[in-house]
Amino acid sequence: MKINVEVDLTPAEFRKLLGWPDVETFQNKLLDQVSQQMDSGAEGYDPLTLLKPFMAQSAGAMDIFNRFMGGIVQNYGNTSSSPKEEK
Repeated sequence: MKINVEVDLTPAEFRKLLGWPDVETFQNKLLDQVSQQMDSGAEGYDPLTLLKPFMAQSAGAMDIFNRFMGGIVQNYGNTSSSPKEEK
């Protein structure tokens, strides 16, 4: 038996339904402060410095994925070779 329930809620209604706090005001204030710091040229608030932690995580994840895929290809190459037929 399969039952599907479709609920049409806005994000604010969904947040209230789950009892989560409304953090929109906090987020707006935080972004305004960061924007002011960037506009004033405060140290550490240039775009490169702000994005550096995210870029490092992305590069690390990509490296792990590449090693994972390389291992799969290498193992596939080792197991897919058929034994030589004798005449």
